[in-house]
Amino acid sequence: MLHTLAAPNFADRIGFAHLTRQAFEGVDLHPLRERLLARIAEGTAQAGEGLDLSLIAQLMGEKEAGLVIQSEVLSFHQLFRTPAPVPKPGLRVLALAADIDMGGNTPIEFLLEGSDIELLTLYVTKTTGLPETLPDHDVAIVVASDSEECREALALIEKAAPCWPRPLLNRPELIGNLDRDKLYRLLADIPGLDIPVTANATRAQLTALSEGRIACAEISGELHFPMIARPRGTHAGVGLAKIDDASALAAYLAEREEQDFFVARFVNYAGPDGLFRKIRLTMVDGKPYACHMAIADRWDIWYLNAYMAFSEEKRAEEAIFMQDFDRAFASRHRNALDEMSRRVGLDYFIVDCAENQNGELLVFEADNTAVVHNMDSPVVFPYKPPQMRKIFAAFTAMLSRHARTSVGSAA
Repeated sequence: MLHTLAAPNFADRIGFAHLTRQAFEGVDLHPLRERLLARIAEGTAQAGEGLDLSLIAQLMGEKEAGLVIQSEVLSFHQLFRTPAPVPKPGLRVLALAADIDMGGNTPIEFLLEGSDIELLTLYVTKTTGLPETLPDHDVAIVVASDSEECREALALIEKAAPCWPRPLLNRPELIGNLDRDKLYRLLADIPGLDIPVTANATRAQLTALSEGRIACAEISGELHFPMIARPRGTHAGVGLAKIDDASALAAYLAEREEQDFFVARFVNYAGPDGLFRKIRLTMVDGKPYACHMAIADRWDIWYLNAYMAFSEEKRAEEAIFMQDFDRAFASRHRNALDEMSRRVGLDYFIVDCAENQNGELLVFEADNTAVVHNMDSPVVFPYKPPQMRKIFAAFTAMLSRHARTSVGSAA
């Protein structure tokens, strides 16, 4: 049982936030990659450098190669440090991660930017599990996602959770609430909240539907055309499509190879001006914070394809949305947001949402691993850095509060 704490045996690394920021700003990572490869060839590379190399490969589009390197490193070393920018850290946070691609764990380093917090990341894998003696820390947080690849890591952490010697945030048994086909069951009857039923459908079922052999209701009681379909397990719009009728469904299936899909009714959430507004909220310690508002003339928006950087008018609207958030959007949806946060139960998570044409909070999805960052140009988006710093401050305050509670109860 995991009661013992010991001085951490960590390997230092450059880390996720620093390398991702460099890639985002167009820095050529090839020279650093070549240096790290040379150190590996010489046999002088440290474990942290191996993990940095894995991330660089992924940032350069070589996902499979990066994951092979990562798994190799994690087979002999589990614990890594991203140092605090001060000689004596105010807090030591232990993040519990899974061996998955760069988008599969909460990018917590961004949330700690500008703080005096030292981050230790412990990778929990099927082969190595959790160490018998945990590294000393003030507060722990589970950063692994609800994806299939993380299930075993979450199960190992869940087994150890009742004996955890420090406060443990984003408890592993709650992260599964974020699954697309579980979230709607959890939130379905909240007044003022609209979340379409997300149903699992096999290729055989959808083929039968496209051929008129079954009705939509045989997959889900509220399903009808037009509908949204996406392959199960995909994110960032991969394979996402609006399907208007049976013939469009047949054409969609002809282009896809997957066997399992999620389907849901399509909600037209366009405003009176015909534009769609998709909002990302960050929920920290039960309180919502505006992360962004993407505005576009298409329903399948995410921030990049809304081209916000090219529209002064859109940015002005987003700035007002952030400025007025607490007394406008958050106030309108306070009851729904409070109840959603209570039912999900996580200390930190992200919600992608909008307002439907009845003025209700329309929830698309929730997860704990979306990137919340402060990398956008302060010249183009001058209203964003203060908002991101507000989110970061709330996150670090939450960690500190739990750490203090632990000290108080120990005393």
